Amino acid sequence: MEQNKETRQENGVNTPDSDFITEKIKQRPIDKKKLLRRTVITAAMAVIFALVACLTFLILEPVLSNWLYPEEEPAPIELPAETEEMLPEDMIVDDSEMVQEESPAEVKLQDEQIAQVLDNISLDVDDYLAMYSDLAAAAKSAAKSVVTVTASVSNLDWWGDPYESKDQTSGIIVADQGKEIFILVNYEKLEDAETIMVTFGSGEQVQAQLKLKDSNTKLAVISVAESDVDKETLEGIVLADLTGSSSNSAIVGRPVIAVGSPLGTSDSVCYGIVTSNNTTLNMIDSCYKVITTDIYGSREASGVLVNLSGQVLGIIDNTYNSEDMQNLVSAIGITELRRKIEKMSNEKEQAYLGTYGTDVTIDANERLGVPYGAYITEIELDSPAMAAGIQSGDIITAIGEKEIKTYGDLVGAMIELQPNESAAITLMRQGPEEYMQMEVDVTLGKLE
Repeated sequence: MEQNKETRQENGVNTPDSDFITEKIKQRPIDKKKLLRRTVITAAMAVIFALVACLTFLILEPVLSNWLYPEEEPAPIELPAETEEMLPEDMIVDDSEMVQEESPAEVKLQDEQIAQVLDNISLDVDDYLAMYSDLAAAAKSAAKSVVTVTASVSNLDWWGDPYESKDQTSGIIVADQGKEIFILVNYEKLEDAETIMVTFGSGEQVQAQLKLKDSNTKLAVISVAESDVDKETLEGIVLADLTGSSSNSAIVGRPVIAVGSPLGTSDSVCYGIVTSNNTTLNMIDSCYKVITTDIYGSREASGVLVNLSGQVLGIIDNTYNSEDMQNLVSAIGITELRRKIEKMSNEKEQAYLGTYGTDVTIDANERLGVPYGAYITEIELDSPAMAAGIQSGDIITAIGEKEIKTYGDLVGAMIELQPNESAAITLMRQGPEEYMQMEVDVTLGKLE
């Protein structure tokens, strides 16, 4: 059988034509749903990775920063020690020294001559103006450490409409830690406060935070962050001079200035003299002296009493006045408060023993043979002292290694102790014939 073959001419040569298979490659169609799903998964994984990275950074950044650049802890606040005011008579040489230093031939003024000189001195209006100008200057200087503290509370009126009530009191700037400014204030005006605002002498208002309060004295320490205060205001702030002595009997009869709110209004000033400083406030594990004056003020007075040198003598508080002295300005002495203020500024809670007491007098020691120490007059119910077996009439003579000779020594020892700390107390208890020494162990509580 004969097969016909087609031929073609290639390069001048006839060649048979061959059959070829042509392959055409088609692209797979795109699955849009699958592509969208992969895109969403990838984006979600990226977001999760970013969140994990951010969370890790937030957790580790403070740790790494503290490790690489450790920040120094603020130094604890230490208030300056007490210094007594130099009185005019202290600058006069003692008579015995004058006798030794002066020759007998020197002429001395007699009492009659001195009286004659004084009679020739007369004060006019200009002298009084000059005197009060000096007093005003001293008051203005002391007022630089005084601030106005405003407590705000939200309430509802009879119709259910909200309104804000405010209460004001005066506080004093007691310490500056470098990051915070510490202010001592009466806590009763701040007890239910939702916000506490401090107004400085420049007029600037800054929000404050409560640090610690003392249930005995109703005083509290609040703080203001320096970063919230303008530079100009910071430069004008002056710390209160807490080096004054309120226990020295020489201050009785001396002039004092009441600054803050002695008349119940902010930035008021009064002048007067100290009438006494021998009244004692017996409180739980503490005692304070009360300074009374002849200054007629408000029953709601607040602020401080300062001497003419600007030293704080006491924190104004009229709640302890007798009924016939309700409007006379009184103050809790700074001598006994100083260490309490220091402890509150450092946010250290007050240890609680639960005693009231007094000193053993010289007469009781010599005539009755009562040993010196902290004489316990009363014990709080369910207190650590009661649990340890301490009784009224006991005399505490030591806490640990610290000797106790007065109730003030016991108060000072309690300031140094901490809540939940164990303490060995040595006491004397009256027996059938004489006082017997005993030792008890007590676990201190926290003064609420």
